[in-house]
Amino acid sequence: MWGIPILLGIAVCAMAQGVSAKQLAATPGVVPDTMRDGANEQQLDRVIAVVNNQVVLESDLDLEIRLFHLLPINDRRDSSPPKALERLTTRALIEQQILQEDPHGLEIAPRDLEDSLAELRQNLPACKHRDCNSPAGWSDYLSTLGLTSERVTAYWSHRMAVLRFIEERFRSGIRIEPEEIQKYYHETLAPQYAKPDEVPPLASVSPRIQEILLQQRVNALFNDWLKSLRDQGQVEILDPELASAVREAGEPGGDPPKPSPPGAVTPRVPDPVPAPKPEAPHGTPPTGKGGEL
Repeated sequence: MWGIPILLGIAVCAMAQGVSAKQLAATPGVVPDTMRDGANEQQLDRVIAVVNNQVVLESDLDLEIRLFHLLPINDRRDSSPPKALERLTTRALIEQQILQEDPHGLEIAPRDLEDSLAELRQNLPACKHRDCNSPAGWSDYLSTLGLTSERVTAYWSHRMAVLRFIEERFRSGIRIEPEEIQKYYHETLAPQYAKPDEVPPLASVSPRIQEILLQQRVNALFNDWLKSLRDQGQVEILDPELASAVREAGEPGGDPPKPSPPGAVTPRVPDPVPAPKPEAPHGTPPTGKGGEL
């Protein structure tokens, strides 16, 4: 699952469920009550965006920013509120489409979810100095981010479902021809090296080149599909400051909108990594995840 984390890594339960814009409109001036502390205190929430009649709450945005710390390191590009809102609205469009095609499309087998969360705990840099493998240690770490294990489990389950959808829809069936690998090797990789004898043999780097070309193809297909979702859907940003920031960035919801570059949302197909530099040990490109060569 780390191999295809967008734009956005992409996979979440941070969106409000079961509350429509029409229901909110029926009671003008009333904002949802999402959190209670004791019997007499409550924290009021507010709607900041609507995606095809599905609301995005301010608490959703706050949760998305905090969950950002759990993403694979290659996905941590921008934790600003406009980028977090972009991820939320994009993910909402994708999840809505998944459920249209398959009502059970967001379900993940418990064992697969457990294994993926175990891998997450092992790969998080902060967990190198904590006992994240134990339930108590994991909960203790999440509390430093203002998160709960239940929230993270729901988030990660949806993230896995979206990544699975991307894998099955866009990656399956793509074939990279040997001629394409050779062309990349001679025209992109080899020129990166100062001396011809430093260039690694084609056979040793062919699998990695194939993966990069595959990621490029998946990126292109995914971004075209995502653009069509945005064109056909309706995303309205109600928060004036966020709407202004989105317009300035030229992101979806702005005027005029611009397509996001590959890897700009979560879940995302990772950006292809440039060819290895000559200083790589022994002239061999480093291994890595997320489309790294």
